[in-house]
Amino acid sequence: MKQFSLNIHGVIHGFSRPMVMGILNVTPDSFFGGSRTLTSSCPSDSGHDEISSVESMASRLIAEGADIIDVGGCSTRPGSAPVSLREELRRVRLGVETVRALSSDILVSVDTFRSEVALRAVEEWGADIINDISAGLMDEEMIPTVAGLRVPYVMMHMRGTPDYMSSLTDYPDGVVAGVASELRERIVAALQAGIGDIIIDPGFGFAKTPAQNYELMAGLPELEMLLDNRPLLVGISRKSMIYKPLGITPDEALPATDALNAAAVERGAAILRVHDVAPCRQTVEVMEMLLKHSPDHD
Repeated sequence: MKQFSLNIHGVIHGFSRPMVMGILNVTPDSFFGGSRTLTSSCPSDSGHDEISSVESMASRLIAEGADIIDVGGCSTRPGSAPVSLREELRRVRLGVETVRALSSDILVSVDTFRSEVALRAVEEWGADIINDISAGLMDEEMIPTVAGLRVPYVMMHMRGTPDYMSSLTDYPDGVVAGVASELRERIVAALQAGIGDIIIDPGFGFAKTPAQNYELMAGLPELEMLLDNRPLLVGISRKSMIYKPLGITPDEALPATDALNAAAVERGAAILRVHDVAPCRQTVEVMEMLLKHSPDHD
C-alpha cells in the first residue's frame, strides 16, 4: 500500500502500513455468530448483560491491537431487512459510547447508511469516521451530512439493497471496470459536496457472485488505479465467498480469511475490516516484512 493520511477532527493522521479495523456488531443477527453482542432484537430485553457483552467485545478488539473499531447497529448481510431508525440509534450509541469509555484515542467508525445516525454518532457520541455500505444511495442526505461533519467517508460499492442485491450481478465490462465506473459517480458527488477524505470499499459479497469476488480481489491494483489511488478498505472476514466454496461454516473460515487478507495487503489494501484482530495484525506484520524484500519495493 501507499502512505495515506486522514483528517480526524482537524488533526492529520498519517499511515504507512495497513490498518486493522475491528468489527463491533451491536446486533443479534449479523451473519457470523461470534461477532454478535446482542441476544435479542427486542429493545425491552436489553439491560446489564447487553452492556457487558458490548464492553467485553470492544475491550477484546482494543487489547488485540485494532487501529479502528467499526460500530454497526443494523445487519446488512445478504437478504436482511433494516431495523428501525430508533433501534439503530440506540445500538450505535451504546457501541460508540462503550468504546469511548474504554479509550479516548482509538479511532471509531460507524457503519450506517442513515444520515441521522451518522450525524448523531459524530456530533454527540464521538465517532471519527462514517462507513456507508451504499455510498449515499440509500439516503440522499448522507453525503451532504458527512461533508458538513468533515470526517473521512468510507464509500462501499453495492447495488440495490441487502434484501435483493444478490440478483444484481451483471457486469458487462467485467466486475473491476463495473465497480470502478459506479464508484466514480459516487466519488464525484462526494467531492462536489466537499468531502475531503474518501476511502473506497469494493463491496465484497455485495451484488457480486463468488467468482466475481475473486476477480475483484485479483484486480485490486487496477481498481485502485482507476479510482485515483484512493485508499482501499477490504472487508472479506469470514464471508460466504470464503466459506461456501470450501463447504465450511463462518466459524471455520478464519485461516482462509487470513490468506485472503494477505493477498489484499499484497495488492495494496490500506484497511482490513475483520472480526479477528490479533490474527489480522500478525498477517499485516509478516506481509510487511515480506514486501520489504520485494524487487519493486520503494
